[in-house]
Amino acid sequence: MGELYTTREIAKFLNINEKMVYSLISEKGLPATKVTGKWLFPINLVRQWVEAGTENYPQTAQLPPYHGLVLIAGSNDLLLDKLIATFNIKHEHHMAMFGMAGSLGGLKALKQNLCHIASSHLVGDNDEYNFPFLKDEMHQMPAVVNFCQREQGIVVQKGNPKQIGSVKDLCSPEITIVNRELGTGTRKLFDKLLNTQGIDGQTISGYDTTLSRHMDVGLEILNHRADAGPAIRPVANILGLDFIPVSWERFDLLIAKDKFFDQGIQLFLSLLKGKVIQETAEKYGGYDLSMTGKMVYPPS
Repeated sequence: MGELYTTREIAKFLNINEKMVYSLISEKGLPATKVTGKWLFPINLVRQWVEAGTENYPQTAQLPPYHGLVLIAGSNDLLLDKLIATFNIKHEHHMAMFGMAGSLGGLKALKQNLCHIASSHLVGDNDEYNFPFLKDEMHQMPAVVNFCQREQGIVVQKGNPKQIGSVKDLCSPEITIVNRELGTGTRKLFDKLLNTQGIDGQTISGYDTTLSRHMDVGLEILNHRADAGPAIRPVANILGLDFIPVSWERFDLLIAKDKFFDQGIQLFLSLLKGKVIQETAEKYGGYDLSMTGKMVYPPS
């Protein structure tokens, strides 16, 4: 949590009187906690709160003018991997590079102008994807283009020998899982599912064993190093494993508006309506392309 400040210290830090501190807690969401009956303030969260409220925020970095390199960062996806490879083969004077950072990492990279496109599938409390986090994380709202909808769930061994039917069964001492890393949309969805069932993830064997990619989860299960793990259906289909469906989710591409019409960005987006993505999605299964390539807007 970082260093905790007292009310007097936080008032001095913000250059306000102590009475105003209490108003900011109740009216403006100033981060605060009560541990001993008195308000304490995690200074790292207070700094983030101040930063989030800053207007005319200066750019901390600047991507150079487009010169043939499309930088993509964020959430891992098999179909996205295929499209990046296709782009690099098709366009010899352009190259797309992907930085695996998880959905939250992609948002942060976009915020810091370290990439052109962020791939994300973060679900908010109201089941709306990405926009609740864009409001919190971004200084400027990016353009949002749907990449696909895909099926999330629990991958289990072929034949499901442990008879896993839901996340409740993962609590059995006879079952070991592998998990996705913090900051990934799949981990957030999995933790949300556990919370709705009143399950403490720390009670599940293997909960802290984390992997970067969906396919890594599948390979651990295929090689009998784990019984189950959260991942997308295409992993189970490709590896011949079984799959317990949980939900369909929206997977979006978030694009800096000032870079949206750069040549490489438009060339990449043009692949969203091509044969490669359609044929690959059909081959892998677990994908729905009905929204692919369409602009997505925040709910009114």
